[in-house]
Amino acid sequence: MKSDIILAGVGGQGILSIAAAIGLAAASNRLFVKQSEVHGMSQRGGDVQSHLRISDRKIYSDLIPKGKADIIISVEPMEALRYLPWLSESGWIVSNSVPYVNIPSYPPAEEITAEIKKIRNSILFDAESVARDCGSVRSANMVILGAAAPFIGLPLTEIEKAVAGLFASKGEEVVKINLKAFRAGLTVTGRA
Repeated sequence: MKSDIILAGVGGQGILSIAAAIGLAAASNRLFVKQSEVHGMSQRGGDVQSHLRISDRKIYSDLIPKGKADIIISVEPMEALRYLPWLSESGWIVSNSVPYVNIPSYPPAEEITAEIKKIRNSILFDAESVARDCGSVRSANMVILGAAAPFIGLPLTEIEKAVAGLFASKGEEVVKINLKAFRAGLTVTGRA
């Protein structure tokens, strides 16, 4: 088992929470996990990205070579495009379609959507609307995780347990909303 994942978004969108949930699920399956993250300007709405590598064999590098990522999971569509050079030919992109316009020269949303749709294995949808229906727009990251979960290679029940464990310290209501968001993400793509 091997899964090389690029996680991308903008500061405050919950990229590191997605990485933590996947990492917890992988560790509970006794898999090797390596992670590298960049979040220098994240507090100012800047780029946040993480390389997350999971394997049943020892992993020697935490960075994914260009052209080798199995999946790009993004909570922001332009950030999904930024990491296209890392995606393998058979890899998947799962991304929120709602832009986070944080720069004056942000490209038109329809151009970004058109580029993502050129990728054969792409899932692009409004995760924020789904999250809002689940009780909190802040859980859009868990909606995206749910949509990406079938492509990660881990048991869905283990990822769900990891989501519950990740938010347990924030109270039962937060856990409930995030689990609902994760499950909604599973169903939105029809791959649950």
